[in-house]
Amino acid sequence: METGGAHVITGEAPENVRLIGGEMLLWSDMSNMGGITDWRGAALELVGRLVPDSGRVLLVGPHPQVLVDDVVARAPSAAVLLRSYPDACALGERHPGLAVFCGRLEVFAAEQPYDLVLALDGLLRTHSAEAPAAAWSESLAALAGLVAPGGRLVLGVRNDLGVDRFLEARPADREGADDQWAPHGFDPSYPSGPEALDRGLESAGLRVRRCYAAYPGRQAPRALLSREALAADLPDALAFPLSARGGDRMLVADPLRLTRLVFRHGLGEELAPLWLAVATTASDDDDPVELPLGLVEEGSAVYELTSGGARRLPDGEELPIPAGRVVEEILVEACAREDVRTVRELLARLAEWLEAGGDVTAATDSLVYDGERFAAISPAPGPSTPPAPKVVLCRILWRFAVRLLAAGHHHPWPWPLEADQLALTLCGMADRPCEQGDLDRARKLDVELGCPAEVAEHAPTYRDLLGARDRLADQLTAALARISRLETKLSYRERELVRAKAKLRRTQRKASAFRRTLGYRLSRRLARPRRVARKVIRLLSG
Repeated sequence: METGGAHVITGEAPENVRLIGGEMLLWSDMSNMGGITDWRGAALELVGRLVPDSGRVLLVGPHPQVLVDDVVARAPSAAVLLRSYPDACALGERHPGLAVFCGRLEVFAAEQPYDLVLALDGLLRTHSAEAPAAAWSESLAALAGLVAPGGRLVLGVRNDLGVDRFLEARPADREGADDQWAPHGFDPSYPSGPEALDRGLESAGLRVRRCYAAYPGRQAPRALLSREALAADLPDALAFPLSARGGDRMLVADPLRLTRLVFRHGLGEELAPLWLAVATTASDDDDPVELPLGLVEEGSAVYELTSGGARRLPDGEELPIPAGRVVEEILVEACAREDVRTVRELLARLAEWLEAGGDVTAATDSLVYDGERFAAISPAPGPSTPPAPKVVLCRILWRFAVRLLAAGHHHPWPWPLEADQLALTLCGMADRPCEQGDLDRARKLDVELGCPAEVAEHAPTYRDLLGARDRLADQLTAALARISRLETKLSYRERELVRAKAKLRRTQRKASAFRRTLGYRLSRRLARPRRVARKVIRLLSG
């Protein structure tokens, strides 16, 4: 089959699909979406701001269907470059007016440059098995050549040393797919960090407008944080949700602990799962687009970070981000230290806050506490009928008990304690005793609010299991040592008992022999008249 020049296979491909060479006829990138980044609300908001009102847009590589549909609907003129022939045909049928090019990036010769080039999946899937893979810098140069003067490029780059690489138990380079025939880790031109990414873009003739760190993972990022936002200390109310678990993953460590340490040590950009760079061929003064400081997706809502806080898009009011520490972290640390006093005081204040009109949808992982007051991280709509504060508190503590036991954290109560029993114990510590009926109503409220605790939780991580094993091993060692001491003491007591029994038998034998002697029998007979005389005297005197 011809591999050079543009041509159309009549009867096999839609009319808007053109083969440019290096196309993969029997390969589909979209059939294995597990390896393709599932860009959602935050990325859609950023791309929507960059799509020009009048100009040409090019998408390079596979992208989520929602993003492609959104770009095609916004852009006056759009085109797509894919290496997979089946994916190109499917996309051409879905969008008959879209120009779809199928082949390798290096052989793509555009008739005119594009005002916006989107390569959010990176450059790894722009290669083809029909030819040796080009170096990352060579692919970037070919991509930069498609950007028009004054145009923009949005490029996604996966971080080989992202925090998610330290969490996954499965090999990162082979995620169940067979398209990793050329591991990019052997490419010396692949960016080793944010600075290397900046240098690579500048070498390609581009100026970096803003580089975002995507969290919490490379599979489905929910937040884009600029290096300016990461340079400041992120509030716990913002950093905590970016380290939550998600998906069917084999975890080595708890993402919450590790990601929180990354942010606290100021390594949020260096250890980001992936970077999303916005570069342009124009100077900053010539680019009128205002790029956001950060975008965070929370449920179905998208929030834009500002210098003074955050605002809900599209037209929400700017509000400050709540200050303080996450309540769950405070409780977990107090339980690890067996600081029952801190737990009791914090739970009592939490109960008072709920009775004063606190958020009925709150949970320990969605509340922050600054030492004086509580604040909800992301308030959600409550039920139509407000429940009693006792039921709300019982739900919060039951969810915490489930999370505490599921993660294998240490706590000062007996290990066989179940979540229900632990929740009732915590309610009592808050000076708000609850009964089983209150706990049943708390479970119903949890289901009504969505995402029940028992369904949302995952199995402990490998490190948690190792920690639990070590604690059980210590407890078993202490129990065996106590058993050994008791056995030694029991053996000593048994020897003492044997000696006492032997001494008693000797004494009994001596007594029996003494009773058989003549003197003993005579004394017994001589003593009888005296006893008879004493009895007679008592009778006469009585």
